[in-house]
Amino acid sequence: MQNLPLENIFIPAKVPSKKIMIIMHGRGDSSEGFTMLPDFIKMDEMNYLLLDAPFEYFTGLSWYQLPPDQLPGIKHSSQLLHESLEMLFTSEFNAEESFLFGFSQGALLTFEFGARYHRKLAGYIAVSGYIYDAETLLKEMNPDLKEANWLCTHGIYDTVLPYEISKSQVETLQKGGLNITFKAYDKDHSIDREELEYIASWMGEQLEKVELF
Repeated sequence: MQNLPLENIFIPAKVPSKKIMIIMHGRGDSSEGFTMLPDFIKMDEMNYLLLDAPFEYFTGLSWYQLPPDQLPGIKHSSQLLHESLEMLFTSEFNAEESFLFGFSQGALLTFEFGARYHRKLAGYIAVSGYIYDAETLLKEMNPDLKEANWLCTHGIYDTVLPYEISKSQVETLQKGGLNITFKAYDKDHSIDREELEYIASWMGEQLEKVELF
């Protein structure tokens, strides 16, 4: 995907389709850190786009700056994501059959960008992240996405982004009307096999819903 505004790794589907999973890494990582993900998702008809964040962070990359200076980076990254997804969904792929996935900082963008984006995707997956401003997000989000399918997972032993804070933020969004499935795992700030197996199963369920209509 050389024409996109963000550096990336594209892994084509084994069976050609218009489905795509857009993957955003966490702080200090890069797209290389998630090249293993397709082996766990195990969907032959799924294309994968692993995006690189725009800012350098030591030996890796970052989507936004550390607190309390997150907002400028969030807005800049959101604009680049908007441009990227518009290019994808205007020509080659179907938004309604596609997924937005983020880990840590990428999870925040899944909410902060994904909920404001004007197209509705098959599902939104946020792993071990948080929401920058849940109340503002409810006011500014695309109202059509309250009925979209959201999955948020978090480790109860996470010392980087504490579990209770993220759980409380998700509950605020749930009370505001978002259809979010929240699952806790016995893990730290990481992704485990059981979690990935559930994500793959959940994605399959969302695609089945799309195919029914």
